[in-house]
Amino acid sequence: MRPISLVPHLNNTGLTDVDGLGGGGFNIWGNTFPASELPPAGGTAVVGEVPFLFPVAGVDNVRCRGQRVEIPPGRWDWVHVLGAAERRTEDLLEVCYADGSVRGQWLRMSDFWPQTEPRFGEVLAFRCRHMHYPRHVQRTTSPSIWAQRVPLTVPSDVVALVLPDNPALHVFALTLQAAE
Repeated sequence: MRPISLVPHLNNTGLTDVDGLGGGGFNIWGNTFPASELPPAGGTAVVGEVPFLFPVAGVDNVRCRGQRVEIPPGRWDWVHVLGAAERRTEDLLEVCYADGSVRGQWLRMSDFWPQTEPRFGEVLAFRCRHMHYPRHVQRTTSPSIWAQRVPLTVPSDVVALVLPDNPALHVFALTLQAAE
């Protein structure tokens, strides 16, 4: 397993503290996840035996806009994604190979919205007890972050991933997995 740093691509704030409710904007209404109910910022979170680099506080996730994420070249079998969607969504993740070829693989992510069940077979990574709004804490609303995996079906050297151009899709962390 190889967690990948997304620091150069982070462009959205989806985690806030009670003192900074108005400082985020996971969706159009400015909702955010309560940081205090999630793993410590900058640490490693393990979900289903997959280690993820949990984002640091502040700008903490990638709102997908076609960012190219360079990865250590290798014969990776899976891309594990920690994320959520503003609405359930599916879009193509471009997998770039050393020979210059590019292949699309579906990245499907369920809604962060409270009490939503997984639509695409993801694993529930975190379900918070509250949701932050710009001016208050909604104590009866429980948003979710999901762990999804995307197969890399071509046995060749992968050098980069291009995230979908879909601002409804948010990625908090990526981890690569090679065959054992």
